[in-house]
Amino acid sequence: MKILKIILGTLVLVSAWATADCQNNIPASINEDQYTQITGGMLRDNTNRLLWMRCAIGQTWNQTSGRCTGDAKPMNWQQALQLAHGYVFNQQTGWRLPNMKELNTIVERQCVRPAINEGLFPDTPADDFWTSTPSMTDPTKSWVVAFFNGSNATKTQTLFPYVRLVKTAD
Repeated sequence: MKILKIILGTLVLVSAWATADCQNNIPASINEDQYTQITGGMLRDNTNRLLWMRCAIGQTWNQTSGRCTGDAKPMNWQQALQLAHGYVFNQQTGWRLPNMKELNTIVERQCVRPAINEGLFPDTPADDFWTSTPSMTDPTKSWVVAFFNGSNATKTQTLFPYVRLVKTAD
């Protein structure tokens, strides 16, 4: 019985660590009704007319579990831009690195670690994600969205944040 309590306690701690910390007294910034789930790990944002990959690059969508499996792959800004060019996902082309405004539309201001709706974008690393938006003041930097807390910053383009691709919805 004592071992069972230890195991259950450990499971509770691990599951608490693995999920976002959301404050229900803060209004949600994401309206789940604006999204349509598309088979194969995509979400259509009907308000902004965007089609999102639910998983970060390097992860794979598992339709059965509704989760992203594997490890997200960090890359530098040039690699991210090159990857997006000509990328094919679920027989869809036209994928690109989102600009700063677009990537900020999926930040959930009610949550941190990660600052995203995990029902829509599961298993998102609580870390920086590249945007296509370069710095206006320093040509060696580009903007990232930090899904740790939803903040924005410029980072040196040789660093290795994560990548999530988007395309304009038809």
